Amino acid sequence: MPDNTPHSPQQPWENGWAPDASRAPGTRRLWLAGALALATVAACVTAMAVNGRTPREEAPPAAGGAATDSGPGLLSFNSPSAGTSASPEGQKAVPSATSQAPSSPAAHRSPSPRSDATKASGGQGSSTHSPAGPAAGTRSVRSVNYPDRYWHIAGDFVRLDPVGSSPDRRAATFTLVEGLGDASCYSFATADGGYLRHRDFLLRAERDDGSRLFEQDATFCPRASAFSGAVMLESVNYPGRFLRHQNFQLKLDPYQNTDLYRADSAFRLVDGLG
Repeated sequence: MPDNTPHSPQQPWENGWAPDASRAPGTRRLWLAGALALATVAACVTAMAVNGRTPREEAPPAAGGAATDSGPGLLSFNSPSAGTSASPEGQKAVPSATSQAPSSPAAHRSPSPRSDATKASGGQGSSTHSPAGPAAGTRSVRSVNYPDRYWHIAGDFVRLDPVGSSPDRRAATFTLVEGLGDASCYSFATADGGYLRHRDFLLRAERDDGSRLFEQDATFCPRASAFSGAVMLESVNYPGRFLRHQNFQLKLDPYQNTDLYRADSAFRLVDGLG
């Protein structure tokens, strides 16, 4: 019969060898790890010794140039900069000419009577300040494009008419005074104690009623004209509207960027005729 009796596994001493009790378990692994660490340290020390070098002496930069390190062991020189170049002794550095001031926003504005007038007169006069006007006194107002015609009171309105007779000359003569609504502007007083004022945008001669509206309607500010010795007269309470003649009627009209408008709105203040 087969032997079915269970047998215990063989022990090491039954095969003729015995465990090494002279060292602690896992010692071999510790020795292998230590050897690997030593090899790594040795490799690092060798690499450092190979790559190590003493600091090199930098060559002086070429005249006018600055030395830059462009790679291991190489020197390169940049072109001198206009903003950092040295100045002669005793002199201050001049800023670079490449810096530019910001452009003026005025260059993008829409045309205005002042800027157009300045251009047409070849740069004469100011585009932002009123031209110096004549001193207070009697004045007549002559058209630029109709030099034989003057402001002339005809009934209640002011027209551009030729004047010859003595009554017409007196009706074309006014006293220039400080503006009723703005002392830096003009008002035109008439011989009978009234003033020239705009109403319904037409220029007319009326008595002062003492109102603030009348003072403003009777005030006109001189502006530079495209014609030498002439002015444009802007309403103080309707900025952008200027006195101009149309069909020889004096009226307050919005500025138009045309040669005809600039000529119709240009007047010369001359000595009084009457």
